[in-house]
Amino acid sequence: MRTPPRILIVDDNPMNVDILQTRLAAHGYETITAGDGEEALAIAREKQPDLILLDIMMPKKDGMEVCRELKGDPTLPFMPIILVTAKAESKDIVAGLEAGGDEYLTKPVDQAALVARVKSMLRTKALYDQVQEQAARLEAQTAQLSEWNRTLEQRVQDEVTKVERLGRLKRFFSPHLAELIIGGEAADPLKPHRREVTSVFLDLRGFTAFAETTEPEEVMTVLQEYHAAMGQIVLEHEGTIEHFAGDGIMIFFNDPVPVPNPGEKAIRMALAMRDKMGDLTVRWHKRGFDLSMGIGLAQGYATIGAIGFEARREYGAIGTVINLSSRLCGEAKSGQILLPQRLLGMIEHLVDVEYVGELVLKGFHRPIKAYNVLGLKK
Repeated sequence: MRTPPRILIVDDNPMNVDILQTRLAAHGYETITAGDGEEALAIAREKQPDLILLDIMMPKKDGMEVCRELKGDPTLPFMPIILVTAKAESKDIVAGLEAGGDEYLTKPVDQAALVARVKSMLRTKALYDQVQEQAARLEAQTAQLSEWNRTLEQRVQDEVTKVERLGRLKRFFSPHLAELIIGGEAADPLKPHRREVTSVFLDLRGFTAFAETTEPEEVMTVLQEYHAAMGQIVLEHEGTIEHFAGDGIMIFFNDPVPVPNPGEKAIRMALAMRDKMGDLTVRWHKRGFDLSMGIGLAQGYATIGAIGFEARREYGAIGTVINLSSRLCGEAKSGQILLPQRLLGMIEHLVDVEYVGELVLKGFHRPIKAYNVLGLKK
């Protein structure tokens, strides 16, 4: 409601209009006027007053018709109407109230009664406007809350999807790399792509005989100890585990996140694994298990991505470099870390090696010059 309130006075008698204007102006109200029913409708729709003093007997449209039209127009706000008329019979009062009038005053109008009725109707108008404002705010808040709930549901679903995807990726990558992929800082590694990688294979020497002569529960215990120890070293060096296959493990570097020196990372990891294997070997020997480990490394291009079918997919790599590291691992004796000449040329500043010789490897037409890594250069 406005301050001061705006009151529309509707009467075809200019003297009556002047009297009402004078009385209301004395109480600080703003007044506007209309001389017939049609003018009253036009001004009410345009100016939307806070209160209307409406005569009943007027030309063009009488007060009853004006009252019904204003109250029946859903586009207009609540405007209290006080019918001011000389018609004082009970049936006239009832008809006026049924037409939509909120109050009824008879002429000649008593000044005190007029002011009291005006104040009463303006209080009602103020309360109504307040309720409407609160309802509008509540509706807006409800809409906002609904949007927040919808957004929250979407965010929760996005987080669930993220966690599920992160869980799948952590099967293959270090937690750090998995977070980078989820955060969009690395391309989706499950899409087939080609990249130069350093491939590492390792497996246990003497495992077949051990598995044939040992209870399955003890075999599983040894494998768990072996996988846990080697897996932790892979994570520390940010390698990507391609797969576990019994006592065999395949790891590669430079995917899904490129690293500046994948060969160096791989060789440092392999040396850490050999050191750790020394601790495991001592422990296993005390339990009567004669096991050791061999490692093969190679560097070259591979095709990498998801391998499998819709119900089950694994992360894998294929290519000559993968085959070469696997064959070198198979040739490695206990404690040896074998690598080809190409990879040695990339890391010879870092390690001391011994020449093993030219190895004839299955799947390779020419012998491969192989070297055993003794350790890091002093």
